[in-house]
Amino acid sequence: HRVQRVPVTETQGRIHTSAATVAVLPEPEELDIIIRPEDLQIDVMRSGGPGGQHQNKTESGVRITHLPTGTVVNCRDERSQHKNKSKAMRILRGRLFDQIAEKTRSERDQTRRTLIGSGDRSQRIRTYNFPQNRVTDHRIGLTLYNLDRVIQGDLAPLTTALIDHDRREQLGEV
Repeated sequence: HRVQRVPVTETQGRIHTSAATVAVLPEPEELDIIIRPEDLQIDVMRSGGPGGQHQNKTESGVRITHLPTGTVVNCRDERSQHKNKSKAMRILRGRLFDQIAEKTRSERDQTRRTLIGSGDRSQRIRTYNFPQNRVTDHRIGLTLYNLDRVIQGDLAPLTTALIDHDRREQLGEV
């Protein structure tokens, strides 16, 4: 968007131009991680380390591999295999959550960069010219001389024209 105005501090009446970029993105969804049992490879092993005969006789260590992502979690902290498996699942769920969140974040950032563009004044969508009380939407070539009403929230003429243009474009008339 481009704004053209004469500031109150401007003594010679020159028009000042500024630009702003706006990106409208949907609210991010809550991530719900579902780990299917068939996507897991669970290996048990002796936990190793100091601990004497108990360590050497029981298979209490757990390694869980999430096959679709290749994420591997080892847990040998507890004496019980069940506790180690439970802890390894919590760790795996956390790592998968982080991976999905990072992927979602990078996709969102890419979409945002695409929407914003370079932010250069030549990449304008709409111009708000205060001295002429004019709004121009450069995408559809619409010029309205009611900037004061648009600023007050009367966006109906703009939105109606944009919707009509979009419909014509979808029908192949433009």
